[in-house]
Formats: sequence, structure tokens, C-alpha cells
Amino acid sequence: MPPEVTHPMTLTPYREALALPGVARLLALSVLARLPSTAAGVSLTLHVVLELDRGYAAAGLVGTALTVGSAIGAPLLGRLVDRHGLRPVILGSICAQGAFWAVAPALPYHWLLVAAAVAGLAGLPVFSVIRQSLAALVPPAQRRPAYALDSMSVELSFMMGPALAVLLATAVSPPAAMLGVGGGLIAAGALLIAMNPPIRARHEQPPQAGVRLPRREWLTPRLAGILAVGAASTLVLGGTDVALIAALQESDQLVWTSIVLAAWGGYSLVGGFAYGAARRSVPPVGLMVMLAVATIPVGLGTGSWWLLGVALLPAGLLCAPTIAATSDAVSRLAPAAVRGEAMGLHGSAMTVGMAVGAPLTGAVIDASTPAWGFVVIGCAGLAFALPMLVVQLRRPGQLLSRLLAVSSW
Repeated sequence: MPPEVTHPMTLTPYREALALPGVARLLALSVLARLPSTAAGVSLTLHVVLELDRGYAAAGLVGTALTVGSAIGAPLLGRLVDRHGLRPVILGSICAQGAFWAVAPALPYHWLLVAAAVAGLAGLPVFSVIRQSLAALVPPAQRRPAYALDSMSVELSFMMGPALAVLLATAVSPPAAMLGVGGGLIAAGALLIAMNPPIRARHEQPPQAGVRLPRREWLTPRLAGILAVGAASTLVLGGTDVALIAALQESDQLVWTSIVLAAWGGYSLVGGFAYGAARRSVPPVGLMVMLAVATIPVGLGTGSWWLLGVALLPAGLLCAPTIAATSDAVSRLAPAAVRGEAMGLHGSAMTVGMAVGAPLTGAVIDASTPAWGFVVIGCAGLAFALPMLVVQLRRPGQLLSRLLAVSSW
């Protein structure tokens, strides 16, 4: 008999995860529910620049206000979900978002700045809620493919949401795009309320009234390290986004921006699929180190849009897997009673990373060239990840065996 052939990847993990009750429906909802959130920043930018006749710096400040509010509000909303359940928190967020996006087109700039920060605090927690619900629906052994699918759904949302916002703003008007975002957020929240996905598995007990699990008992150095890896990943991604646009502008090839960005997103989808289908997992810190290292030489492709697209391939393949791995790790390390707050902290960490990565890369590019932007943001990601890597190297055999699994993708 011929020897048995072991395939490095199989669709079985995806079939088993999607066969679990509620998982397929939740993941399908996640793509649609996240679209308005991914379109929010672009809508605000176009409104400030085109309707209020302010510059991009002023528009970026409004986006920063929304981002800072979201980073602060995400763990607070997660704690409320842990204590009071999903529906009351989502209902409150719907009311806040509906009010903001209804009046935002009529607000003068300075009031818009304040209102954006408040709206961020009460933002619809769709990203963290989806991940919290996946942890409730999927046993730990099957979470890797589930979170890989979640990461791919995020990629799809970011590929479609901003494009839809630009289309609506240019075909109708920027205020129409803002109203569309508000209506989309209300619809997404209503769908979440109607579906009411579980936030804890049946065997996981809800927190007792008046009893809080001290943060020092669950926010361990290991979990904090995973949050740092999450921040490092979006630091690199946010910086890469800015460097890509700057590189194409420098070579007078901005017309190819959508093609290059689509290729980058496509690479991420392929990498996320391979990560979820692979038989062996890779530690988040290992993926983060490889993502940072792969980003450093992308600048060698500047000067030609197609060469830049090719240079993005190694780093692009690692985007979705890194995000999925950090989500999976947080779901395993956080107790069920505080999983919403932990997922909120995970979302905040990634938001902060994105908010820091873009201006950091921009400053480097202003002082040098886009190629150096890729170098510096890759090195910055390494600086975040290396302390965690040192801890992992205390178990070199385990780390090496998992890193070797990448070659089987």
C-alpha cells in the first residue's frame, strides 16, 4: 500500500467551526455589521474637507477624536456587556450613534470635534462583541479557524466600507454619506439585538451581582503581552497604509492606489484562510515578528506600482493571521466573566496602534522618503514584539516547532 499522504492544509477545521450552532450566521452578520464602522472615518474626512472647507489636518483631528473616544470606550462598553448583557448596551449605543450622525452634518467644526469624541466613547462595540460571541459559541480547540474567518470578514469590511462611503459622498454628497453611516450603525445594532448572540458559553457562569473580578487577577503579563502584539500589528498596518500612498504619490502613480490596496487586502485574505486551515498554530508573537520583518523591505518596490504590489506579498499574507491569532489568544486567556472587557481592551490596543502608526510613518516620510517609512514602521513593530519574543524563547523548542508550521501553509 502506498504511504499515507498528510496534507498540510484542510478545509475540515472550517467545516467543523461553521457547523457549530450560530457561528455561520454570526460571521455572515459580522461583515455587514462592520461596514458602517469602517466607513465612518472616511465620511468624516470628506465632510470636513469638502463641506466645511477645512484641510486634511483638521479632518485628521476629527478622526483622532473619534479614535481616542473609541479606544477609551471599548473596554468600558465591554465591562457593561459583561455585567448587564448585550441588548441594553447595544440599545444605548444605537441611541448615541443615531443622535451623533443625525446632527453631525449641521455642526460647526469645533462642536463636531467634541461630538466625535463623545460618539467614540459610545461607539457600537460590534468588533469586540463578535469576537466575544465567537468565544462563547466555539470550543477552544476550534477557535483558530473561527477567528481566521472573523479576521477575513474584517478585511472584507475594510475593503468595502470606505469605498461605499466615497461612492455615496461623491455621487450624492458628504452629508448623505454621514447619514448613511448613521443609518447603517442603527441597522447593525438592531440586527445584533435581534440575533442576541451569546456572550458566554452555557457552562460559563455569569458574574455574580456586586462581585467584580479584580483586574490584577486576569490582566496578567501574558495577556498584556498579547495586547501589545495586537497594538504592534495595527501600528505596522497603519504605517504601511500611509507609506503605500506616499510611495505611489512620489512616483506619480496614485491612479493605481486602489489596485495596490486591493492586492494587499487579497494577500491578507489568502493568508488568513491558510492560517485557519493549517494543522498547526503559530504563536501571535511569532507572526508579529515575521510581519514586521516582512514590512521592512517593502520600500524596495517604490517607484513602480506593480513592483510595490509584489513586494507587499509576504507582509500581506501575515496581516489577517496576526490579528486572528491575537483574538484567539485573548479569548483563551480572559475569564468568561470579564471577556467583554478583555476583548474591548484588545480592540483599544489595535485602535491605538493604528492611531500611532499612521502619524509616525508620516513624520518619517516627511523627513526622508516613503521607503524609509516602511523600514521605520517595521522596526517599530519589532520593538513592540521583541519583549514577548524573549519570553517565548524560554521555550525555544515549542516556539521553533510552531514557526516551522508556517512552511506548511
